[in-house]
Amino acid sequence: MANAPVQRMSQLMAKTLRDDPADAEVLSHKLLVRAGYVRRTAAGIWSWLPLGKKVLSNVERIVREEMDAIGAQEVSLPALLPREPYEATGRWDEYGAELFRLQDRKGGDYLLGPTHEEIFTLLVKDQASSYKDLPVILYQIQTKFRDEARPRAGILRGREFLMKDSYSFDTEDEGLARSYALHRQAYQRVFERLGLDYRICAATAGAMGGSKSEEFLAPAEAGEDTFADCPNCDFAANTEAITYELKPVDATDVPAAEEIPTPDTPTIETLAAHLGVPASATLKNLLVKVDGEIVAVGVPGDREVDMGKVEAHFAPAVVEMVTEADFANRPDLVRGYVGPQGLEKVKYLADPRVAPGTSWITGANKAGMHAKSVVAGRDFEVDTYVDVVVVQEGDPCPKCGTGLKLDRAIEIGHIFQLGRKYTDALKLDVLGQNGKPVRVTMGSYGIGVSRAVAAIAEQSADEHGLVWPKEVAPADVHVVAAGKALQTELALDVSEKLRAAGLRVLVDDRAGVSPGVKFTDAELIGVPQILVAGRRSAEGVLELKDRKTGEREELTVDEAIARLTAR
Repeated sequence: MANAPVQRMSQLMAKTLRDDPADAEVLSHKLLVRAGYVRRTAAGIWSWLPLGKKVLSNVERIVREEMDAIGAQEVSLPALLPREPYEATGRWDEYGAELFRLQDRKGGDYLLGPTHEEIFTLLVKDQASSYKDLPVILYQIQTKFRDEARPRAGILRGREFLMKDSYSFDTEDEGLARSYALHRQAYQRVFERLGLDYRICAATAGAMGGSKSEEFLAPAEAGEDTFADCPNCDFAANTEAITYELKPVDATDVPAAEEIPTPDTPTIETLAAHLGVPASATLKNLLVKVDGEIVAVGVPGDREVDMGKVEAHFAPAVVEMVTEADFANRPDLVRGYVGPQGLEKVKYLADPRVAPGTSWITGANKAGMHAKSVVAGRDFEVDTYVDVVVVQEGDPCPKCGTGLKLDRAIEIGHIFQLGRKYTDALKLDVLGQNGKPVRVTMGSYGIGVSRAVAAIAEQSADEHGLVWPKEVAPADVHVVAAGKALQTELALDVSEKLRAAGLRVLVDDRAGVSPGVKFTDAELIGVPQILVAGRRSAEGVLELKDRKTGEREELTVDEAIARLTAR
């Protein structure tokens, strides 16, 4: 980028806006549009204007440099992909409605790639035949596609987005662990260079599959992920990935279960009020259908069921809530009075808080009746234990017991130890040292490149506009000519000198635009340093302002060039 031509705002295809877009919900959406970085093409589809493309390219460059530094090799694969590899791994169906599917003129099925595990696996299968060809890390920076039901938040959640996806291939699990560690370290360097505040959190693998998974989350109000952070230890996890140990308790002294009349108490709230007990003493039993089969989910009455966790547990099966018709077909299931004891032809899944020996007040499977002293493991059996409650602020840290803090965050990266899910499905083997076939093990690693731009904007912006870190800013210095001919002449002259010194320069040389509008635009655009040719231009004196701190100082042209090139 050194010695790039000076970018003159009089020629720049970007118009700033005074007002927020009517459909903008989050800060980055508002500011990136207002500052002339992006424009909406359609729902979830965005065009990058010159300033925005510079920022996007800078993020790409940083990601590319750090990937190259760990020995990864860049390739470019197609975005239009055939159905067959995704059908072999099951993801043609597992992705559901989020997958863009299309047909060619001959009726052949294709998709627009959301991720490329299958295609990279087939590439390595074609290229690698021996253990000597591995390990290898391949990556690309490419546009991805997901048919979001409700695209929102500008470039944070779109149907088309730029992503770095890389894949490691090793012959042994120890090699996979090393490749995973290399990516983890590279991601830390990437996000530090991007100036992002981030947390590394334990996560679920979801449709990707695999054993180990971690997310890189950037705390922000606009974030769609909720993560838990322990103030006492290093524990951090996406709330969907938090698990608790099953801790049975002694129920020796708990009396036998007893049915009690509880008329008109079909909800936890009415039941607790009727009996004068806390909701936590009751057992909530939620009925769902999993591929049409009714399953009961048990949690303490004061907690909510996290349907995302339930769906993740049963994936790729379809999970739905039971309906009135389902109750009509099953008269043994009494709405509002379901209890786990005596349930027939219903699998019972429970949260670990419903541990063996715990005693509950729960439905008696009769209208207007509940049962007390119903003990897990004595009066009913749990088929499967899964953490399914919505995590709350103050829940104990699984590591040290301290109350957890909850925050919103933007997912900016995700790393997976996939293992052999994809190599098994696509039969990727190489000859090992002993001459026998070895099934390759695999990792998958993603960074949301376009999303990172929005995350930086969310975290660094202030009340005046964007504030870009130096490495990703569209320019190093924004030179502003306050308006008069002499000031414009000085601004253009110093801009050329700064360019010759190796700096990237944006100069506001627009004629007929008031100084106030130019200053406002400079703050909105967010270049790290603002250099103003103003009232003392005749003396050859400029004003330098640090966009982030607001600090100002008056300098001669030579002093300004020396100061800016030293930073």
